[in-house]
Amino acid sequence: MKTVELTEKKDTRSGFGEGLLELGKINPKVVVLCADLTGSLKMNMFQSEFSNRFFQVGIAEANMISIAAGMATAGYIPFTGTFANFSTGRVYDQIRQGVAYSEKNVKICASHAGLTLGEDGATHQILEDIGLMKMLPNMTVIVPCDFNQTKAATLAIAEHSGPVYLRFGRPAVPNFTDPDKKLEIGKADILKEGNDVSIFATGHLVWHAIKAAESLAESGVDAEVVNIHTIKPIDVNAILQSIRKTRCAVTAEEHMINGGLGDSIAQISTKHFPVPIEMVGVDDKFGESGKPDQLLEKYGLNADNIIKNVKTVIERKSSR
Repeated sequence: MKTVELTEKKDTRSGFGEGLLELGKINPKVVVLCADLTGSLKMNMFQSEFSNRFFQVGIAEANMISIAAGMATAGYIPFTGTFANFSTGRVYDQIRQGVAYSEKNVKICASHAGLTLGEDGATHQILEDIGLMKMLPNMTVIVPCDFNQTKAATLAIAEHSGPVYLRFGRPAVPNFTDPDKKLEIGKADILKEGNDVSIFATGHLVWHAIKAAESLAESGVDAEVVNIHTIKPIDVNAILQSIRKTRCAVTAEEHMINGGLGDSIAQISTKHFPVPIEMVGVDDKFGESGKPDQLLEKYGLNADNIIKNVKTVIERKSSR
């Protein structure tokens, strides 16, 4: 069983920025495009050292995606950067037609995703982006859980051939994964083994899942915690191995339930091994302005609600 320890709190967008800087040093084909949010996405480090490979396109996100597709055609590895709402919803047509359909090697990197964007409110807090991206053929979708894993994901997607959507966030969150561990695309991480319930979490909710499992252990519930950092291609074998053992599951994500991680887990279970499933996520609502922690609590995206859903799903399992 792995021991998960909190070392510090760091924002995942800074993990992306440090990953980009390292890529700049080791891969001359990496180019970076930004839509007027260089500081917000911590792309300024790359810009300072590799100004000849950095392109500030301004508030012209659709144009940025099209430029990136052209650069990929010329053999470069373009990384685009802006807020998640502008990285997906605003430019969906360009991504679908110019990147996914033709399998361009473009890395669409999105910060300030979900409710934890905070005070900017519902117009910026996109909760549908995972669904939008995972439904596109040829698109890989990755949602790392902390600073270390975001840096590792940034490095990993440069080696992956094809379109990628990388989703991360704004606030400082617990940084607990191994800083030296490479991210293996499509391979889930089992953070804690257990026999009573499977908790599948992604992004910022992974830490909440860990804390929920710790609290559940005190009451005699042995929860398995699985970090699904790759939403697509998802690790079907790891998911089935877990639910065949526990025979029930809870999913947790900072995203709409429709189209998110829970949706993917439910499809796998329904097709291969049906079990009771409860989902922690936003249930068909827009976000609102507020502090990140306040919003997570209001929308039930926390350890307490994971625990509540674990108790519910275990009761459902017992009554079958």
